Amino acid sequence: MKNPLSLRAISLAAVVAFGAAATAQAVEFTDPRGDDKGPGNYTYPTDGVYKPGSFDLVKFSATRSGNNVDFAVDVGANLEDPWGMGGGFAVQMIFIFIKTGAPGGQTATPNGLNVQFAPGHEWNKVVVLSPQKKARVTGEADAKLGAMAKDVVVPNITRGRGRTISGSVPLSELGGDGNVDGWSYQVVMQSNEGFPAAGDFLTRKVNEYEGQHRWGGGNDGDCDPHAMDVLEGPDARQAEMLAHECAPDGKSKKMATLKMVKK
Repeated sequence: MKNPLSLRAISLAAVVAFGAAATAQAVEFTDPRGDDKGPGNYTYPTDGVYKPGSFDLVKFSATRSGNNVDFAVDVGANLEDPWGMGGGFAVQMIFIFIKTGAPGGQTATPNGLNVQFAPGHEWNKVVVLSPQKKARVTGEADAKLGAMAKDVVVPNITRGRGRTISGSVPLSELGGDGNVDGWSYQVVMQSNEGFPAAGDFLTRKVNEYEGQHRWGGGNDGDCDPHAMDVLEGPDARQAEMLAHECAPDGKSKKMATLKMVKK
């Protein structure tokens, strides 16, 4: 007869292994290379810190690790920290919109992105990967986003290494059903702006002509999407999502409308 203690140890090991498997969830998406041109004609700022390809979203992943969710975004160029932000990158700012399985959601987005989500593609939480300190990001959200601020989630530490920008947040801050590989996502590549326009949430504008720290190829009003790249899916093509129309006065006649992407 086998030792009861051995049987108990085997059973406990099986339970532990099952629990680890149950929480080890991950999703990964790839995005076309060379489409860091917004709707198709955006041009990089002229300053040398904006390296070609550094705003080209090429891969995104979300991995549940115990009680945390690890997010990672790969870009098309090696990351640098020319402004001494301290986290290994400086010029990028990434918004990861998530439909967590929780009821409700919203289609509006943080001020300065100039995009919305289509009905049926509402988001519950947005994780912000910024080179700026968490206190600055959450402070800007509280000051400028009103009720939306409660749905903005910022990692304690966001790092850039190689070509990957990453951050981890507690699952409890995301809510929903915890089923990371069943959630829907959308990723918006923006540009870190330490001195944003009044009301804008740390976002860099796109103008008609590029400048030292301004993107070009857009409109000097606020009708064009301030997004350099977004995550594509079978039913979510970047050119279609970022298609927009400006009125003569620079106001939006048709806003760029995003869709969620799901595995």
